[in-house]
Amino acid sequence: MQQWVIHAWDGTDPDALSRRMAVREQHLEGVEVLKSRGQYLIGGAMFDDEGKMIGSTMIVQFETIEERDAWLAREPYLVGDVWKDWKITAFRVAKSALGYPAPAPPNQ
Repeated sequence: MQQWVIHAWDGTDPDALSRRMAVREQHLEGVEVLKSRGQYLIGGAMFDDEGKMIGSTMIVQFETIEERDAWLAREPYLVGDVWKDWKITAFRVAKSALGYPAPAPPNQ
């Protein structure tokens, strides 16, 4: 499977938080589906320095980019106009983060 880290920023208009909250349960239900398929590794909300929710970060994995993009096309935060900007970067979770022992440092 290929892994990606997704950073997605909410809109900054006065209705941004309302849009997020309106589809939040749908988003969380979708996360549960991804988790049950082993496609959602970790994620959560991003906050600014004042504690205001400003977006989301998640690490997901899919067999193909097409599968990933099909999921994104249905993601409630995109469909619901919550996320206004996003960056998707290929990623590989370190084995130690998945419960495997971390490799020994060089020269030890």
